[in-house]
Amino acid sequence: MSFHEARPQSAFLKMGIYGEAGSGKTFTSTRIAIGLHRHLKSDKPIFIMDTETGSDFVMNRIKDETGFFPQVDKTRAFSVLIEDMDKMPEGAILLIDSLTHFWAELMDSYLKKKQKSRLALSDWQPLKATWREFTDRFVNMPLHIIWAARSADRWEEVEDEDGAKELKKVGTKARTETQMAYEPSLLVEMELVQASARIGGALLHRGHVRKDRFDVINGMHFDNPGFEAFLPHIQLLNLGGEHVAIETDRNSQGIFDDPNIGEKRAVRKEILLEKIGNEIKKLFPGQTEKDKGARIALMEEVFKTNSWTEISTFLRNDVLEAGLEVLRQKVSGEAEPIPAPAPAESVKPAAADKGNGQPKSRGARA
Repeated sequence: MSFHEARPQSAFLKMGIYGEAGSGKTFTSTRIAIGLHRHLKSDKPIFIMDTETGSDFVMNRIKDETGFFPQVDKTRAFSVLIEDMDKMPEGAILLIDSLTHFWAELMDSYLKKKQKSRLALSDWQPLKATWREFTDRFVNMPLHIIWAARSADRWEEVEDEDGAKELKKVGTKARTETQMAYEPSLLVEMELVQASARIGGALLHRGHVRKDRFDVINGMHFDNPGFEAFLPHIQLLNLGGEHVAIETDRNSQGIFDDPNIGEKRAVRKEILLEKIGNEIKKLFPGQTEKDKGARIALMEEVFKTNSWTEISTFLRNDVLEAGLEVLRQKVSGEAEPIPAPAPAESVKPAAADKGNGQPKSRGARA
């Protein structure tokens, strides 16, 4: 058993930010990274994976407030993202802006490699398996990671009052691989809000907390948010401590070789039942009432039940295997064979007395 007493083991910020163009994704993620850098008193520069030149507009601010120019790699290649993450120093802060481009590039590269023009249903499994190379690193690596992504509409089929079904927009999501929103411990949606109805009124970058696993700021929203807005979540992390998210070194590959699990267990059971039936027939092959009674008695002796349905449905494979071994010993003579039950005596009715119509007693004379 691998259980241990629960203790804080999430030591790094894992955050996602998404929104439409101009909603403040780059601006907000930069402010959070700068605040986190200062909070940690980090001696490392902030790292940026830049897919849309956003680093050009924030690098001076980062230098002024942290003392370091950011380290930047301008690329949209998913493979480079993985390589760069593997080379980063422990405890560093990484901004990924925008994650949308890395997902799109991975799909484009797959199509070109396979010489296809569109993705088929069978293509999603290898694509998602490759994307997990990023999600595993995102969750497990000893890095503070903030990714920004573009938003996409969420559509669902809804039924109106007349029973007609139609697609309706029900919300928004990050424009990345579908499951990516599950990975961050803190997820924020940004929107651009006009502070007043007057023409030329001030614009605000509003951040809505869509997910906070500590549930201290979940559902709240902040205007022009910075590091302090999300500090209640960050303070609950095990900053500077042990980080164990999900152990990826353990897997279930061996389970497919285990004859007692899954489909192999079902096939194994069918084989065992067939062998048990054959061994029973070796001992009592006939169709006489005597052999049928002997087979029932044998099942009761070996399996403690005379119901074949119960044996084939409810008994575990290990019980069947043990019973099969007993039957084999009986067939080979290594175990005493179960005696066949004596046939039931048929009692003939006594002859009727012709004189009075009553049966004669056994002691009476003819």
